[in-house]
Amino acid sequence: MITVSEAREKITANCPIAKIIQLPLHKAGGYVLAETLVAPIDTPHFDQSAMDGYAFSFSDWDGMSDLVLAGEIQTGNHFKGSLKPMKALRIFTGAALPSCADTVVIQENVIKDDNRITIKDSKLYKGSNIRLRGSQTKQGELVLKAGHLLTPASVTFLAGLGIEAVNVYSNPSVSIIATGKELIKPGEALSEGRIFESNSFGLKAALEQMNISPVTTEMVDDDEALIIRAIKRRLNSDILILTGGVSVGDYDFVATALEKCEVKKVFHKVKQKPGKPFYFGKHQQTLVFGLPGNPASVLICFYEYVSVAIGHLTKKEYFKKIELPLANDFSKKKGLTFLLKGKANGNKVSILNDQESYKMNSFAEADCLIELEEEKEEFKEGDLVNVRMIV
Repeated sequence: MITVSEAREKITANCPIAKIIQLPLHKAGGYVLAETLVAPIDTPHFDQSAMDGYAFSFSDWDGMSDLVLAGEIQTGNHFKGSLKPMKALRIFTGAALPSCADTVVIQENVIKDDNRITIKDSKLYKGSNIRLRGSQTKQGELVLKAGHLLTPASVTFLAGLGIEAVNVYSNPSVSIIATGKELIKPGEALSEGRIFESNSFGLKAALEQMNISPVTTEMVDDDEALIIRAIKRRLNSDILILTGGVSVGDYDFVATALEKCEVKKVFHKVKQKPGKPFYFGKHQQTLVFGLPGNPASVLICFYEYVSVAIGHLTKKEYFKKIELPLANDFSKKKGLTFLLKGKANGNKVSILNDQESYKMNSFAEADCLIELEEEKEEFKEGDLVNVRMIV
């Protein structure tokens, strides 16, 4: 068996080079840029009015007299004429400022009488209420670096520069195979000895939380031949996740099925609780994860390992890790890293009840996982521990 930290290192070391794809900008939100972008134009692309008001030449005004209106500039139009001294143009926010004007007085600071305006703004100066060309970004200027997460604001910014498409790190395709003779779908009649399959639902929800798609799911009986066929169908995915059948029982066929499908085992079993039988392998560029069947073990292994691999492929950080002091005491045997359901409350984190791997009632309330180091036995209130936030 290997340690939790060794497992993470081996997974990262075996991740293929992240794929780069080009996406239209309207579909690129939430992805990470795989290129450094420079501004193709000045923005604003022209001097423009920052407010609704009146444009005029400051040096052609005596500072006291009324100005006479000589026209109007609607946003989207361009005034090409000249402007005589003591004249002004009605102008609207975002409209192009003509070369014959250099100042805008906002409409709230004037008194308008027919076609004349009286300026009531003692603080007005040359250049007031003007957005100068290139005042946001200048053509050729670096705007976003490779590795930048494209937020809604980033997408808005790039669209305003006229950028239509960007190169980003691709999301992996994921397939999930839930194994177990006892499994039936929710909604089907529940008979003695059968249980509702829930692992694929939780995994798919976690992947959706990470904006990962497409995801395919299927259920397979505890039959080696059926499992082999299912694996072969899904080895074209970037990531293949199997749940159940990964231990050493008489009907645990996943490890041998993977071997027969020419999946190269990287490791099998980790010194942790829950999820000790966790398996990781690789088939060409496909990463293969074998997760124990108990629901809590499945999700814990997903958060601790599968999400790390996905983060490596997408260049994103999921389920951030922080340090928090414990709110309660806990005792464990040394030799295993414990990964426990927790609840962060203010500046502390509580270890929840019902930590058994088949129990999901406390997991449904948890917002984090608490990692208790392998060799330590006693943990006291106030001790700092590693916490992975999962919501």
